[in-house]
Amino acid sequence: MAAIRGICRPAVRYISSRNSVTLARLVCARGFSTKLFVKGISFQTTEKTLSDAFSQYGKVLEAQVVMDKVSNRPKGFAFVTFSTVDEARTALMEMDGTTLDGRILHVDIQKPRFYSGGMPIARGPPDTKVDK
Repeated sequence: MAAIRGICRPAVRYISSRNSVTLARLVCARGFSTKLFVKGISFQTTEKTLSDAFSQYGKVLEAQVVMDKVSNRPKGFAFVTFSTVDEARTALMEMDGTTLDGRILHVDIQKPRFYSGGMPIARGPPDTKVDK
């Protein structure tokens, strides 16, 4: 993966300096995944209704509606995983801007999670153990 980033970054800088957005830039910068990010879903949308809506564009492996732990309601976004990249690409183009359960869906590819480096975020009180 690091080798691919090493190849893509100089190409993206060159394309950026030319002020043109091309498919090559988008592929190098973000890649394409079989997992789609869907935002703007209704609170009544379930994993079944989401899977049924997206299944017309290919085989849906997983439809995951992200739930709020406190209120146990959907947070308003979900992830849909397809079996192939072509099916995901077709679903992205066709489902972006359509309505489901009375809400307009905004579909995008899932962005990879990278640790940005720098200072880590504190998650609780500091550890008081000291190694001797």
